[in-house]
Amino acid sequence: MGQTLDLAALVREAAALLDQALARRSALHVPGTRDRHRTEIAQAIELAHRALADAQGLDGETVATARSTLVKAYAAQAGDARHGAGQLSLGAQRAPTRDDCDDGWRRVAEIVAAAEAAAAEAARLALLLDDPAASRLARAAEAAAQDARRIVRERNHAYTFHADPGFSFGEGWYLAAAAVLAGVAIQIEPDKPQTAQAERFLRDAGLAALVQPYRSRPRANKHLPDIVAAAFRADPNAAQRRLRAAFLGEAPIPRAIVDWADGKLAGAAASQTVLLWVRRATHHPGRNTTHAELVELARRARDAEMVPVLVGDALPNGEPPAGAVDCTLFWKGPLFQGPDMRRAQLQLFEHLRRAHGLVGQLGVTTAGMDGPALMGLPTMYLTDAPNVRLGAWVGVVPGYLEIVRRDAHLETISRTLGRWAAGETSGPV
Repeated sequence: MGQTLDLAALVREAAALLDQALARRSALHVPGTRDRHRTEIAQAIELAHRALADAQGLDGETVATARSTLVKAYAAQAGDARHGAGQLSLGAQRAPTRDDCDDGWRRVAEIVAAAEAAAAEAARLALLLDDPAASRLARAAEAAAQDARRIVRERNHAYTFHADPGFSFGEGWYLAAAAVLAGVAIQIEPDKPQTAQAERFLRDAGLAALVQPYRSRPRANKHLPDIVAAAFRADPNAAQRRLRAAFLGEAPIPRAIVDWADGKLAGAAASQTVLLWVRRATHHPGRNTTHAELVELARRARDAEMVPVLVGDALPNGEPPAGAVDCTLFWKGPLFQGPDMRRAQLQLFEHLRRAHGLVGQLGVTTAGMDGPALMGLPTMYLTDAPNVRLGAWVGVVPGYLEIVRRDAHLETISRTLGRWAAGETSGPV
């Protein structure tokens, strides 16, 4: 008799714990509440199973109560697992590295398996109860498990080539480079102003086979600089050769681009040139180029007997520094906004290298620098603090330098410009 009472008490305790857990559902957003909710459900399941392990000592009504408690608990567990899988999948998509992403999705798969196991137990016990309410709960658990499994099926291994001008132009270089060097899958953002241009660039680069239909849950593009860095780390010269072949192709540089560049640099005062990038953006405006810094960098380029060629966004005060060639906003012109816009921009820099003594590029971190840098144009980018993403290329991509604004950083720039002028570069291979 005492044993029966003890088992019945376990069943009552399990039901009470479950009721307590379910009562917390309206406050699961409060820190710590969801963990307590999960713990109480797990405890209720453990107590009910302990009682049922000696079901011969229980009357039929108590057995039914224990099974009903378990059906409710497993249904709640499946629903909670569905929520957890959804939340964790979002974190996995945003993970900073590929390894972190893959680890996150492994944990999602484990949670989904737990949801399916809970749903299976709910279904088994509901059959034993033969109760409409229990059957409804079992069906809800199954639906939650199926929804959780759908999250795993929807996982997308592709990286997105953004074709909206509002996104970073540089990410297109990262993604195309990662595809050339590591064969990553690509999806192109559809129905955007530059969708056709992105498709053209990837096709011309020989990457059409890696493009797949667009769908949700892609990988995070923040992985791409590390993927590119790994390829350069393995063989920097081979990586540069492959990127130059893919990005530039074998066709001659179009006469229109040659004429445009030659016209801009007609009468340049020196035989060597350096690109001086201007950034003016609404995203992180604190990183934008200042007029004072632009003037100082141009002066140091002239001291190294180079002509600074201004490229990128509009000038901070509308006036170019003395001795500079103003090619800012060139990328907005029809010549560089056509179907082959990305290749055309790279062809411009290649022509400057071949015909106008282009030896490197300098400026604040801006997306336009990254394509030429990957193809071998010596690069110095300025930043107030080490750049977490692009820092992966420093010391790995030949000639790629990070200049943190600290004491004597301008002297470092002058020394580097002097080395470039003397031909001491890790330029195109």
